[in-house]
Amino acid sequence: MKRIRKGDDVIVIAGKDKGRRGTVSRIVGEDRVLVEGVNVVKKHQKPDPNNGVPGGVVDKEMPLHISNVMLWNAKAEKGDRIGYRLEGEGDAARKVRYFKSNGEVVDG
Repeated sequence: MKRIRKGDDVIVIAGKDKGRRGTVSRIVGEDRVLVEGVNVVKKHQKPDPNNGVPGGVVDKEMPLHISNVMLWNAKAEKGDRIGYRLEGEGDAARKVRYFKSNGEVVDG
């Protein structure tokens, strides 16, 4: 179980986009995340007539290291650390993520 998942609302805590918030659109490899509207760079792209790709300068989102983002806690209105615990008893117990600051369960 990963601390940051696709669809999570996160805040950037380090780098040029520090303080910006966004939603995780994709997990890239083991330790990188792609956040919507964050870490946008200019890329000079060559035209590819076979695929119908025009050339020019395009904006592209680049992945961030997972250590540079924190899960956004809407109630506390800040980035928060994540812990794991078991909810329920015996065989019905399931592992859930919770916020360290207030103990609230993240996913349902």
